[in-house]
Amino acid sequence: MRHLIDPLDFTKEETEQLLKTAEDIRLNPEKYNNKCAHKKIATLFYEPSTRTRLSFESAMINLGGSVIGFSSADSSSAAKGESIADTIRVISIFADIAAIRHPKEGAPMRASMFSTIPVINAGDGGHQHPTQTLADLATIRRRKGSLENLKIGFCGDLKFGRTVHSLIKNISRWSGISFVFISPKELRVPSYIINEMPNNTPYTETTDLEEALPEIDILYMTRVQRERFFNEEDYVRLKDSYILTEKKMELAKKDMAVLHPLPRVNEIALGVDKDKRAAYFEQVENGLYVRMALILKLLNID
Repeated sequence: MRHLIDPLDFTKEETEQLLKTAEDIRLNPEKYNNKCAHKKIATLFYEPSTRTRLSFESAMINLGGSVIGFSSADSSSAAKGESIADTIRVISIFADIAAIRHPKEGAPMRASMFSTIPVINAGDGGHQHPTQTLADLATIRRRKGSLENLKIGFCGDLKFGRTVHSLIKNISRWSGISFVFISPKELRVPSYIINEMPNNTPYTETTDLEEALPEIDILYMTRVQRERFFNEEDYVRLKDSYILTEKKMELAKKDMAVLHPLPRVNEIALGVDKDKRAAYFEQVENGLYVRMALILKLLNID
């Protein structure tokens, strides 16, 4: 039995195969209609979610399975003080696989230690979000034809952005990858993420989005996350640090792709949605396919 807790839990080769399966699901969905008949996924979401939770649930339904779970801690026994270890012990009796989102870093890992079913980390605090990374990789691969030889710009909240942390860890395994980190000094990429990159991964840090735009192949925008701040004044001061507009897009390469894990607030102007380089709603669609592929892999279903 395997879990997906960290972006590196799957090898580079396993990740490539997962992406190939996801692409086959996209092109030939009818082949997979009943692959998970009589199987159940438990979606245990201690934090609010739209895309990730519905994506997991749609993935299992598309595979012919069913869904149980809860969409907030208040609607579970966590509100009564139940530990995540006890919760997963109970869920293991009812379901075949579980996806867990939790505000505390390490909670899905803790659950996996007591689980008798595969556990998927659907986001733990400001730490990691490995299935969003799979959606990101699938989107980049479709847009660019490869995951190699790309300069990727990350912009916004790089300190608390779990999607940023996960993608950096995963895609830095491919050759020819380099990064441009664009953020206020207060929201820089944590040093432990930098230290986990392969030694030869080139990167630069800047506070200037316009300066970075002409040189990057992928722009990964993020919102400044109010829920991660302890101080409301700091959030208000930093929340509008970067706003991608149609005018700024004129500085970028004609084939650059703009990604965003969503939800957005105002960091991408609505007018950018019409630009063919906007790929963030594609990410949502790709997230469905990669989660279908992941469920099949963890349940050992061919």
